[in-house]
Order: sequence, then C-alpha cells, then structure tokens
Amino acid sequence: MRNTRDTLARGLTELFAPAVLAAVLPLVVGAHASTSITVGLLWGLLASLFCAVLPYALILRGVRRGTLTDHHIGVREQRTRPLLFGLASVTIGLALLLFLHAPRELTALIVASLAGGVIATAINHFWKSSIHAGVAAATTVVLTMVFGPWLLLASAITAAVAWSRVQLRDHTTAQVLVGSAIGAVVAGAVFGALR
Repeated sequence: MRNTRDTLARGLTELFAPAVLAAVLPLVVGAHASTSITVGLLWGLLASLFCAVLPYALILRGVRRGTLTDHHIGVREQRTRPLLFGLASVTIGLALLLFLHAPRELTALIVASLAGGVIATAINHFWKSSIHAGVAAATTVVLTMVFGPWLLLASAITAAVAWSRVQLRDHTTAQVLVGSAIGAVVAGAVFGALR
C-alpha cells in the first residue's frame, strides 16, 4: 500500500511541480487577458520563459553538475542560489513585460510571483517551507480570481500536492501549510490589488 501511495505522490509532485505551474499559468492568464488568444499565448510564453524555463534550466544544470541533490531541491541549504537566480530571472521578465506593455492581468501575475518568491526565499533561508504547496495554492487563488468561484475546486489539487510532499517525506505538515498560506495570501493580495 505504501508503494502505491508513494507512486501516486510522486506523480502529483511532478505533474503539479512549481516549474510546471509557473510555466502554464502565465499562458492561461495571458490568453484570458488579451483580445487575441494567440497574442495572449505569446505574452504568456515570454512570461513563462523567465518565470519557469530559465530558473528550471539552472536547477537541472545544478543536478547534472552535482551541486544540487535533486530537481526539487530537497536540501534546504541548497535552495538559496537557485531561488535568487529565479527571482532575478522573474525580475528581468517583469521588466520586459512592462517595457513591452503586456496585458495588465499578466503583469499583475508576475508581480505576485515575484512577491511570493521573495517571501519564500527569505523563509527558506531559515526554514524549509513547501514551494510546491505555495505555488499550487497561488495558482488556485489566481484561477479563481480570473475565472470565478467555481475554480475553488482547484483547491483539491493544492491539497493533493500538499499531501504528496508529506507522503514523500519531503516536507512536514507544518511546512506545506505554511507554504500554502504564503502562496494563497500573497497571490490574493498582490494579484488582486494589481489586476
């Protein structure tokens, strides 16, 4: 039974990993925020490049070189450098989006991502909160604000991601609860204020 639960937990952890959600959410919000879906997807691709693709490429490079133990950066002490690189990448992407006059809702999302990243980086310097749970919770909040309350059903995904991180012993219950709270509150406050 444990093996079945672990397999399910691994699948959820990979399917809803921060890099995956950070790559997909800008596409969804960009398509929603633009008058043309194609143009919105292009805006979303630009945001995804800086919010997910480049930071994740650095992580994979670290794993290949042996400076990071795994692509989820399970060792807290290894998180600071990739998180700081991610913040720098998101900042550059945000500057480009602002300079190019991207849709307001998309730039609001990226500002919220940056704010959440700053808080997560500060906390993870001292304590290992769950970035998986934080990004999943933030995604649920943003989707609900964009498409309406029926998307609160996505909370089930956040709960499943939190369960998966505890099941795999990558986080404690407290770490996923704190991560979820950070993601939800920051996304709600920042995205809500700027969209």
